[in-house]
Amino acid sequence: MDLGLQGKWALVCAASKGLGKGCAEALVREGANVVITARGAEALEATAAELRALAAGRCEVRAVAGDITTPEGRAAALAACPQVDILVNNAGGPPPGDFRDWDRDAWIRALDANMLTPIELIKATVDGMIARRFGRIVNITSGAVKAPIDILGLSNGARSGLTGFVAGLARKTVEHNVTINNLLPGAFDTDRLKVTFEGSARASGKTIDELREARMKTIPARRFGTPAEFGAACAWLCSAQAGYITGQNWLIDGGAYPGTF
Repeated sequence: MDLGLQGKWALVCAASKGLGKGCAEALVREGANVVITARGAEALEATAAELRALAAGRCEVRAVAGDITTPEGRAAALAACPQVDILVNNAGGPPPGDFRDWDRDAWIRALDANMLTPIELIKATVDGMIARRFGRIVNITSGAVKAPIDILGLSNGARSGLTGFVAGLARKTVEHNVTINNLLPGAFDTDRLKVTFEGSARASGKTIDELREARMKTIPARRFGTPAEFGAACAWLCSAQAGYITGQNWLIDGGAYPGTF
């Protein structure tokens, strides 16, 4: 299926690795020009080189190192993108813990990364999308928005705030062929999951392999997701064919969430 993305410009945040990288790869495969951002310049440039090889001259890949949660970081990323037809908002989740230990600064950091920065990027790009009568905004949030995880209170709160904001705005932009949706990942085989297992191993005395095996048994698919399949879902949600889908929360978790709705 031709997703109709050839020649479009996409800005993909936190794209040097993990789910963001998976989304950037999928968009490049569809012929979209991609601007990728991340804080780590070395990893970002390595990913950019991989994407340029994948593009094989069919489309352009630009890399902008910086902190997307700052005005300067956002300005640099936006300046590198001639026009933003596709925006993929993404940021690493805040650390787990007990809410009694989080001060105001911890909450502000979580809100900046996982709610306010996506809103600022939407604000900077949505009117141009409306004027061109094409826009796809995808926010990578978390399965915890659907089924909150007690030790991820910072993430639960910040990402739920973004979800509520999107629910209202998405109904206003869709008549202009601009959609806004959220992708909610469950357990994916990324560095983030590895760090989580390392912390659990230290706390429990169990090995990482034991913890991985136990976690996989809780997932009906009996495995973790891959960045490539997550990216493919993102690319389709950005496609010309997805113009009638907006304000939705797509849970991608191998069936782990047990509810009907």
